Amino acid sequence: MAADRTGPVIRTPHGAVRGRYERGVAVFRGIPYAAPPFGPRRFRPPEPPAPWDGVRDTTAFGPTAPKTPYSEAFAQYLSDPEIAGDDCLNLNVWTPEPARGARLPVLVWLHGGALTRGSSAVPVYDGSPFARDGVVFVSVNYRLGVEGYGLFPDAPPNPGLHDQLTALRWVHETIAGFGGDPDRITLCGQSAGAISTGALLAAPQTRGLIRRAVLQSGPPESSDRDRVRRMVRRMATRLKIPATAEAFATVDRGLLLRTQAEAGRLSSPVLGGPAFGIVVDGDLVPRDPLKALVEDGAAPGVDLLMGWTRDEYRLWLVPGALIERVDRLGPVALAGAMARCHAGHDVPRGYRALHPDAGAAEIVGQMVTDHLLRLPLHRLADARPGTSYLYEFAWPSALPDLGACHALELGFVFDTGHVPESRKLAGEGAPQELGDAMHAAWVRFAATGDPGWQAWDSSHPVRILGEGRPYTAHGPRDAELALWSAVPEPAGAAEFRAPGAELAAAVRRLRRSVGARRH
Repeated sequence: MAADRTGPVIRTPHGAVRGRYERGVAVFRGIPYAAPPFGPRRFRPPEPPAPWDGVRDTTAFGPTAPKTPYSEAFAQYLSDPEIAGDDCLNLNVWTPEPARGARLPVLVWLHGGALTRGSSAVPVYDGSPFARDGVVFVSVNYRLGVEGYGLFPDAPPNPGLHDQLTALRWVHETIAGFGGDPDRITLCGQSAGAISTGALLAAPQTRGLIRRAVLQSGPPESSDRDRVRRMVRRMATRLKIPATAEAFATVDRGLLLRTQAEAGRLSSPVLGGPAFGIVVDGDLVPRDPLKALVEDGAAPGVDLLMGWTRDEYRLWLVPGALIERVDRLGPVALAGAMARCHAGHDVPRGYRALHPDAGAAEIVGQMVTDHLLRLPLHRLADARPGTSYLYEFAWPSALPDLGACHALELGFVFDTGHVPESRKLAGEGAPQELGDAMHAAWVRFAATGDPGWQAWDSSHPVRILGEGRPYTAHGPRDAELALWSAVPEPAGAAEFRAPGAELAAAVRRLRRSVGARRH
């Protein structure tokens, strides 16, 4: 159906939807792309939604997936709205021209949150600035936690990833009616959303659906199946039920979420511990996504934009004053980092030599960030025959101790630094010119495949954003990354094992010491 000025109406595969105009942009919120994943559909792959007659109003965000709230320490920095309802497999579209024939570039956004939190309703993720600048923007809700990533003997794995694939297919089939070009879809995500993007990029089922991809603060990876099983078994033990999907489906949702939060309280990237993650399943994830992309040539012809923040780890350690606690642990913390990354003594010694004034927390944080994030992205860029662009976000938050931490860049990417939820992490006085630069780079990449700086080559060019005017540095942090030359390549961040009993004991001590303050 053609759009009109009283409220644009578009036909989707399951029925017509009516949005509304906001500041010259057509917005559709809460469009179902799959049926509610509860009742007989719980822990199962997504199914099509029931078609509807007439025109469905889509002017408000749909329900968010069941999730645990952030702890008080993290909630002061991060916002995560909760909208009740079962119909949580929904998406939102912002478009400047809701009509066939516009053929505008499309960005599909997968939110972060460790696969246990987050939603498309976070105000920082407002798609209006992208639509204002000529991009059709789509944000997706998907199942989280045990509902989306629990591993059971009686249910298929990765239902949350299948949700994302279903949404991507919906976009490919439907977005032309909203003014988008189905041949110019850029899949993008941050943190767990970037990990999901990497997994979908490597999946055989997405061939032809993705033209470009953005991975921000998350590498392609799979989780160790035993690590995910441990999480499910811990929950089952606390609930006094079998570790099966059938048994979990009988548990009250609120109780399930509270149990999940308790079982996963030591699941930070620094500490490791049991956690939910994408697992190799022989189908959608036939092998580890990084290996598929690096060794098997998956996703040929897909351009990549990949970035990280200079101080990723500070969001994991600053809340609850954990930096000071890790600094006091000193050698125990460094031994824990060695075990977490399966590294020998030469690696922390090298970091200490390069940064003699750094405390233990900074050394630990940079070690883990480099090994689990920067190094895989470098390896991916080195191995890809296609075009890759890398960048580092370096602007430090105005709030104490956060530095250029994980997730700080999002208000700049979305050009939503003015919203209160962005200021919770950035503080006051965030430079608009940095938001202009980052947002424009993502827009250019979606439209043309070129964000505006030198593509990756043997000189390792990385765009630095946040240190005055943007500039390109060749080989920043190469000295740190070279320290890992003798360390096995990561086959999924969760698969590292402590090289000895002494280091394993250090990890346990570190988790106990830090875990006592996390919540």
